[in-house]
Parts: sequence; C-alpha cells; structure tokens
Amino acid sequence: MLACCEYQGMNIFRGFHHPGVAQACALTIGNFDGVHRGHQAMLSLLKGEAQQRAIPSCVLTFEPHPRDYFAAVTNNPSFAPERVGTLRDKLIDLNACGVDQVVILRFNQKLAALTPQAFIDEVLLSGLGARYVLVGDDFRFGQRRAGDYAQLDAAGLRQGFDVARMNSYEVHGQRVSSSAVRQALREGHMPEAASLLGHPYRISGHVVHGRKLGRSLGFKTINLRFDHWKPAASGIYAVAVNGLASTVVHGVANLEVRPSLDPRDVNGGRVLLETHCLDWPSSLGDEGGYGKIVSVELIHKLHEERKYNGLDELKAGIAQDCDEARAFFATLRHHD
Repeated sequence: MLACCEYQGMNIFRGFHHPGVAQACALTIGNFDGVHRGHQAMLSLLKGEAQQRAIPSCVLTFEPHPRDYFAAVTNNPSFAPERVGTLRDKLIDLNACGVDQVVILRFNQKLAALTPQAFIDEVLLSGLGARYVLVGDDFRFGQRRAGDYAQLDAAGLRQGFDVARMNSYEVHGQRVSSSAVRQALREGHMPEAASLLGHPYRISGHVVHGRKLGRSLGFKTINLRFDHWKPAASGIYAVAVNGLASTVVHGVANLEVRPSLDPRDVNGGRVLLETHCLDWPSSLGDEGGYGKIVSVELIHKLHEERKYNGLDELKAGIAQDCDEARAFFATLRHHD
C-alpha cells in the first residue's frame, strides 16, 4: 500500500480482521486530518497509558472521512471537509508520534448504521480488544452520532474497559483543531498553520510525471499528487523540498485542481502540487527526480492562482513568482 520504511515500527491494517492485529490495546479514535498539536498531546497520553498496561497503543481512523461518505450519498459535495493531509502524511505523522498500531476502517453504509452500543461491541471490544479508550471532549459515535462520552463511559464500567476524556488543547488561547488548521490554510496564514501543527505544513509523496508544460516554458517542475479532490490549501507558495537532494531545496509550488476531461492529461483532473526548484540539484540530472519520495513544506503563500492570457504571460508570471520566493528566502537568511 505505502512504503513500509516510512512507518518502521508501526503496524498498519485496513480493517481489524487480520491475524497481526493486537488482541488488546489502548485506543483512541478519530479522523486525524492533520495530526496537530492537540492530537500529539493526546497520543502522548495514550502511549503512557499503554505502557502502564503493557499493551500496544492503537489509533482507529477512517477512510473515507465520514463527511466525505455522507457528501457522496446525499450528492452534496459542500458537506465534504477540505482535507488537510493525505493518508500517507497522516501515517507518517502518527508514526512520528510513536503509535504502535493504526487500524483504518472503511467508512461505509454498514459502519454508519451501527448503533452506539453495536459500535462498542463489534468494533471496540470484539474487533480491537480495547482495554482503555481515550477520546476528545467533543467525541460522538454510532448511527447519527447518537453516542457520546457519557454512554461510552457507562459501557466501560459495565463491560470492563477504562474510558478517559482529554479536554481541548490550546495554543495562545486558541483551541487547536483540524477546523482551525483548515481555516489557517484556506486564508494562507502559513505561520499560524505551522503553530497549530507543530511544524510547517507539508505534503509528501512520490514524484510523478506531469504534462511537461513547465519544462517547455523553461521552469521544470517536480509533481506530487494530492489524493483528495478538496485540499484545504491552494495557490502559489514559497516552499522547501526535503528528500530530493542531500540538502533542502527551495522552490515555488502551485497547488491546484486540474478539472481536465482531456484523456491525454496524465493527471486526469486530480489535484497536483507542482514545484519548480529555484536551483535544480545537478546530482539528479535532467530526469533524476521521478520516483523519489519527497516532502514539500509550504512555507509562505505568495498569492492565489491567477489567470494568464497566453504562455508568454504565464512565463512572466512564473518568473515573478521565482523572484518573490528568492526574496522571501533571502529575508529568512537575513533574520537568521
């Protein structure tokens, strides 16, 4: 599914009907879209509780996001949340937090129809062997989100597992949440997004082939697919690329949807992050980037996407973006 070396030490399962799934665990549940500082604090607490009980820590998460599922079945795309990160980035971040096991459940009609008690019985206990369950202060579960913390806690007392709740995590008086991260990205406030996440906002993946338009304009790009149709961020950014060469490479990136129906478009209308490196690493040669796994940090938003009248205007616009990105990074070096 994904490169195992990126998740060394963390077991990943799609569903819990696998022989390798732990028979008992300390569990937390959520979408974890953008593993922000609130999630990180919760996972740190989960790890401590798991160690005390000598059982693995486990994250139960869902793909697609439940709101993506309901947006599809009700034919209401606006109900789907803007996505902070891809599944790959979620797993990388969970691994960095020291999680032992991640179980990814497909959110579908069967799961959506489970009553709160059925969810406890079939998923938490029979499926995952939860001995300890840690949730956020706004946690809801089961059909029509009818289950809440009080019901979960009562079930724990009755059925023999511990339940705990973690209050909201705040940074400078602001509640840290995926919604707050989405808003910061939507508005282009990249330092605020970094503060909420605990690191610069980043997108990772394999470098894939694009349309080769940038190359014809004299601005060769490396391309990553963002595997969701509705990213929280969009526009033109000054970026830092990790994994392309032995050092960090600065660049300019365009994150956009390409709604093309042209069958010759190799990206088929997917969301694409196109990054032009300000100084292409000579060690890679002309074709050296393809297939590499890289991480692109979106450091500073330059502007929203612009419409250009023809290739000459586009070329001039990209050149101006490169000049502005160089000036931005020069300012950072000056402050250092």
